Amino acid sequence: MAKKLLEGASKEDQTWLAEVTYRFAFDAVYRPLPPDANAARSRLESGNRAFAELLDRITSSPPAKLNIAVDPHDVGLLPGRSAAPKQQPFAAIVGCADARVPVELIFSEGPNDLFVVRVAGNGMGDDVTASLSYAVDHLKDSLRTIVILGHSGCGAVSAAVDVYLKPAKYMQIMTQKDLRQILDSILIVIQLGATWLERVYGTEVVRRPGYRTTLIEVAIALNAALTGYGIRSRLNLAVRGEIEVVYGVYLLEERLVWSPRGENPDWFHLSAAPRDPDDFVILCDLLVSCPRVMDLLDTTPKPVRH
Repeated sequence: MAKKLLEGASKEDQTWLAEVTYRFAFDAVYRPLPPDANAARSRLESGNRAFAELLDRITSSPPAKLNIAVDPHDVGLLPGRSAAPKQQPFAAIVGCADARVPVELIFSEGPNDLFVVRVAGNGMGDDVTASLSYAVDHLKDSLRTIVILGHSGCGAVSAAVDVYLKPAKYMQIMTQKDLRQILDSILIVIQLGATWLERVYGTEVVRRPGYRTTLIEVAIALNAALTGYGIRSRLNLAVRGEIEVVYGVYLLEERLVWSPRGENPDWFHLSAAPRDPDDFVILCDLLVSCPRVMDLLDTTPKPVRH
């Protein structure tokens, strides 16, 4: 159970509740494994909306509720005996290590549903690739999709943007090999984002007050998309065909997963990772011209559109 104490409310008014219930019952009706990658993506998107809507209704009475049925077999609960459950996730998630992004919860999933790999900046290091290779090779009976999940305000990307904007800061991390490796892998994505922002808005875009925030958010989306492209290529998934790679950015403020999709005005979705350079160019053009980015550059205080 999560309790929301609203700022400015009196102690007597601080009674709004939201309940998340994981129900373990042998007589429950459980969701079957998604039959394909599209069904897996739809299930994740629907689960994310359910989570976001739960917290949107947190001030209602009676308490807003989200019920997640869990097969007791998935946690080793069998009548009369105990046994290790068979691992059968339908999606692998590469997410950032940020503690504000509880992956199973934001997709309304339970144990044994998601194969989660988390690393700062959700990049494609050798450990990440090896973990996904294991999932693809050994969990192929259940695995339908791989998701690269960035999040707004990512600390790793923000730090890399600050180094990009003020190169002298790189001196502060020269002796920190592990941190330097993370930032180095992100800097090329930041350069791509900066280049496209200048192409669309001109070289003076760097002087706009919202430029740093905008570059961070553009780089977060590009980093997730390019990681998805790299994962598909390194694991040879284009040839296998049955596992799709998608990406999105979890917006901490909205509690929804977002990605730029030109064919759909509602951008709270997961999108297919680019398959080739042409796809990536289309993504860059769409991303830097989308309403969210334009609003981030705009200094006029108003709600961000999507």
